[in-house]
This record gives sequence, structure tokens and C-alpha cells, in this order.
Amino acid sequence: MNTVIRHVLTIIFFTLLMSLMTVTIVLLAFPPDDWSLIFDRKLNDIPFLAFVFGVPIIFGTIIGLIISLYWRQRLKHVEHQLSHVEKGQYPISFEGSYRELGTIEDHIEQIQKKMLQQTEQAQRLATERANDRDKILQEIVVQERNRLARELHDSVSQHLFAASMMMSAINELEPPDDPFVERQLNMVEKTIHQSQLEMRALLLHLRPVALKDKSLQEGISELLNELTQKVPLNIEWHTENFTIDKGIEDQLFRILQESVSNTLRHANASSLDVTLMKRDNWVILRVIDDGVGFIVNDVNSGSYGLENMRERALEVGGTFKLISLPNQGTRLEVKVPALTEEGDDND
Repeated sequence: MNTVIRHVLTIIFFTLLMSLMTVTIVLLAFPPDDWSLIFDRKLNDIPFLAFVFGVPIIFGTIIGLIISLYWRQRLKHVEHQLSHVEKGQYPISFEGSYRELGTIEDHIEQIQKKMLQQTEQAQRLATERANDRDKILQEIVVQERNRLARELHDSVSQHLFAASMMMSAINELEPPDDPFVERQLNMVEKTIHQSQLEMRALLLHLRPVALKDKSLQEGISELLNELTQKVPLNIEWHTENFTIDKGIEDQLFRILQESVSNTLRHANASSLDVTLMKRDNWVILRVIDDGVGFIVNDVNSGSYGLENMRERALEVGGTFKLISLPNQGTRLEVKVPALTEEGDDND
């Protein structure tokens, strides 16, 4: 039944009951001489019985409407707050609420806080699961990259090395009489040599040397020492002693790896020079080779490697500068502001 109708009927019932009880008590206390006069009696041209029953009905209807609208408004207020909770729209303000519903609103507020806490906890758990999943995937990727690197090194790289040695022996010990065949054999030897460089660059990408607990300077020395033993390239490096944040060290080291890989694959260089220094709160990484060079504007927008190095420099607030000309080598320079040092926190 509708709230308004229920309240109106309830008030009418009680007003009629009270009227009847009042009239009955009055009549019993002061009985009339002739009871038939009750039916003929009029008040302002209104029959007495109609007045007795009509006034309570009208009065009950008015009071019932007022009370029902009063409570309907308050129930609407509670319904409105609950709809906000249902939709997850919190925090909810209870300003201007009614004192009669204070307890209910306190419960709503408690439910709201618990739902908010549960939502935050669910989001935190989802984030943790996503991070754990990313870590697991990253570990799987690293393991797979290492496996591929080992297989390439133990199979393809060894075969290329053997083919290079055989071609060198053929060209040195039994040079062919036909100049055309000799040129072709030399071309095959150069192709194998270039394939070896490509393979070493690929292995550098698949299984990069990690800094782990080493400093940037130690990582650079380890990486370039290893390359010196594997590639026919004159590599020199100079690193100054200073300490910077691990995040900057990691990005600079990855940029160096990418740069060395590009040199091995594309530069056809005979020498490589790497410098790491700190000047006026700027950490500077400089990589210079004497390779074939290129026109920067022709490859700048389409090179994934160059774009990757530029993004790494920007992630730590640095600048990336590349200068190269055909047959004049390539010069790469990354400058990163050294705003804090790891040792500062311990002072």
C-alpha cells in the first residue's frame, strides 16, 4: 500500500475512534432526555452525526497527508543516500540531514567507509597482481632471451667463426688464379665477418650485461672489456669516479649498450671511444666512432634504436644529441642533470 494512503487511513481511523469515544463518554455522562434528538440535531445546518463523523475524517485526512509527506521526504533522503552508495559515489555529505534519521545515516556512513576500504583494497590487490604478473613475465622473457643467446652463441656464432677461419685460410694459403673468383671469395669473407658483427650485436641485445650491484663505471669497463676480446675494434674508454642515482646509471648503461650495438651493426668502424664524466652537476656520456656515418635527418624519425635512446635520456630529464656525417663517423652525447647523489641521503 502507498505510504500516503496508509498514513491517511491510519490517522482517520484513530481520529474516528477518538471522536466516537469522546461522544460516547459525553452522552453517557450527560444522557439526553430524548435520544431521537441526536439524529435531528444540527450544528450550523450540518447534521450532528455528519459533524461527528465528517470532522474527524477531514481532520485525519489533512494530518495524515502532512505526516505522510513529512516521512516520505525523509525516506526519499535516505533512498537518495543509498543510491549514491550503490553507485559507488562517495564520500557522501550528510549536511542538512534530519535528526530522526541520524542513526540510519550513521550506519550508511559506516557502510560507505567499509565499501571504500574494500574498493581500495581490491584495487591494491589488482595492482599487486599486475605487478607480480609483469615481474613473472619479465623473468620469463629474460630467461628466454638468455636461452636464445646461449643457443646462438653455441651454434650459429661458432659456425660463423669456423667459416671465417676457413675463408681466411683459403684466401691466404691458396689464392685462386682467377681474379673474379678471388674477389668473390674476399666478398664472402667480408660477408661472414659482417655477419659475425651482426651476431655479436644481436647477442648484446639478447643478453645485455646487467649492472646489478656494480657501479656504472664498473659496468662500462666490464662491457667494453668483453667486447675488446670478441670484436676486431680498437675500443678506448675513460670514466671519471663519481656517484649518481641508480636510475640514471641504469638508463645511461642501456643507452651505451644500444649505441655500441648500432656501431657493431652499421658503422663498419675501426675504433670506438667512450667517455663518462661529470661537469657542473651534469653527467655526460659520449660515444664516438670513426665509421661510415650517415645523414641524421634521413634516419632520425624511423630508427627504433635512436628513438629508444632518446626516450631513455628524456626519462631521466636529460638531453640526447647525435652528430653524424657520411664517411666522418658518428658522435653521440647524452647529458643528464645530477640533482642528487646516493651518498647525500646518508650524510
